[in-house]
Amino acid sequence: MSPHSATLIGLTAILMWSLLAVLTVATGQIPAFQLAAMTFAIGAVVGALTWIGRGEAVRALRQPVKVWLVGVGGLFGYHALYFLALRFAPPAEAGLLNYLWPLLIVLFSSLLPGERLLPHHVVGAVLGLAGTVLLFLGNDRSGFAPGQLPGFAAAIVAAFVWATYSVLSRRLKSVPTDAVAGFCLATSVLAASVHMLVETTVWPATPAQWLAVVGLGVGPVGAAFYTWDIGMKRGDIRVLGAASYATPLLSTAFLILAGFARPSVTIALAALLIAGGGLVAAKDMFRMRVQDQGR
Repeated sequence: MSPHSATLIGLTAILMWSLLAVLTVATGQIPAFQLAAMTFAIGAVVGALTWIGRGEAVRALRQPVKVWLVGVGGLFGYHALYFLALRFAPPAEAGLLNYLWPLLIVLFSSLLPGERLLPHHVVGAVLGLAGTVLLFLGNDRSGFAPGQLPGFAAAIVAAFVWATYSVLSRRLKSVPTDAVAGFCLATSVLAASVHMLVETTVWPATPAQWLAVVGLGVGPVGAAFYTWDIGMKRGDIRVLGAASYATPLLSTAFLILAGFARPSVTIALAALLIAGGGLVAAKDMFRMRVQDQGR
């Protein structure tokens, strides 16, 4: 597979993740951990189907403990927090707070050995912070309800978890993509265990909600992880990293189109600040891309 093809495959993950919020809201009132258990089980099946006729793929599950901790910790931790955020906070605002992760990935990556935190990284971080503050100051005149605060907190922590998982994954390039199916299955089992301890089971009430659950498992909580893994390991990481800043804009647009959020100047400005901050922070990604094309 050529780097160009792998990059295009990786870009499909960004589109699928843009549908995560709208599909999650469309599932109804399914508890967060139950939803994670259901969708990750489907995601594991999606990966396992690619093993047919490839007996060696099963050996990909034989990974060191640290690899499992990063894989399962990242997938389970992020999605449990994200689903909780969408249950307790307005979906558009919670989604935008969560989509600070592209910016955080740039900042965290700059702190890795051999990298430096440069002025444009700081400027990008400030712009992203301005976008999140605008969400709080620009909500309706009555302000956020106290019951929404846990949702916003979960969204922010989820962003940190996913950024940490992504950066650590870059240091585990030798782990084959087939192993992601094992991470999904383990995440499903862990989520189901937590669900049985702290939640009351609520099944989808309509065919549309069932379809949303299946859609989540096949796409944003399934195929997206495999295509992203391929893109990160075989494609142009700089292009994929920069392109991920389009996710909050696409996610909010899908929520508005589906009727789960209302368009407003505040949301538009916040989205532009968060996405713009990420683009500024990733300036060197674009510069390196142009230099590579000129050679």
